[in-house]
Amino acid sequence: MSLHFRVGSLVLYRQQPAIIDAVGDKITIRLEDGKSKKVRLKDIQLLHEGPVDDFGQIKDCPTADIEETWEMLQGETVTFAELAALIYDDYTPAAAWHTWLLLCEAEYFAGSLDNIMIKSASEVEEARQLKEQKAVEREAWQQYLQRVKAGKIIASDLKQLQDLQRLALKQVANNRTLRALNIESTPENAHKLLLKLGLWNNCCNPYPARYGCALTDSQLAVPVLPDEERRDLTSLRTFAIDDDSCHDPDDAVSLDGESIWVHVADVATLVRPDSELDLEARSRGSSLYLPEKVVNMLPPALTYILGLALQKVSPALSFKLHCNE
Repeated sequence: MSLHFRVGSLVLYRQQPAIIDAVGDKITIRLEDGKSKKVRLKDIQLLHEGPVDDFGQIKDCPTADIEETWEMLQGETVTFAELAALIYDDYTPAAAWHTWLLLCEAEYFAGSLDNIMIKSASEVEEARQLKEQKAVEREAWQQYLQRVKAGKIIASDLKQLQDLQRLALKQVANNRTLRALNIESTPENAHKLLLKLGLWNNCCNPYPARYGCALTDSQLAVPVLPDEERRDLTSLRTFAIDDDSCHDPDDAVSLDGESIWVHVADVATLVRPDSELDLEARSRGSSLYLPEKVVNMLPPALTYILGLALQKVSPALSFKLHCNE
């Protein structure tokens, strides 16, 4: 069947129907939303030469027995126009559009307007199973969204909500659940929803993870103290300036007549320049003090050895300041 572009022809533009309103150097088409657009010939494909006045002419699907046509065409080759006429008994604009929709569904027929493929029985069965599976998945997804809206999730929802937690921690940029609920995909909105669903509570702190902070103590091995000659200042009465809850005291002062001693834990005696411990400490920058916990910059075992007064004798750098009147 020879087909030609003309005013009133039904064409395919970006997989959607369009009607030709004018033919010239460029072709003016009308879209379903009423907008007009000038396109090149190669931008459109002819579905039916028409005439079609409005999109209402193609919306109603003609009566057809698709499966009977499919069975009849086993082993045959047909053009798009022939397929439309066989399925719907006549090659009309509506038949052309709904034949295209059948190609998109790819259950019985597949291919393009120029290359129609008749599927085998095994391919049809596989397509049916896939269609049923997608229908089940769509239904499950809608039920899941209803539970999220109601704040009544079940155990099977937790896997789906893992991405929501990743967004709250700024590990991903988008979230399907929030998009489906018409909520902007931001870490803050993800956090709010996790609180609403009871998956997180007010003690969950997402900020360290969002900014790439280390969340656990360093587990590097700690060397033994070297055998160094040190001045014994244990006779000085020394005062720590930290409170009782401090677990890593690292400075203290002593009064010695008219002098003041300042003692600082000698971390460098175990953390040598460019050693693994040094590089790890540099990557962390400092210990992280959070409301819920402390993440130590250096291994706790090292703090236990070097913290002032945590052992009977503590290695320190001590500075004596002489004071006049």
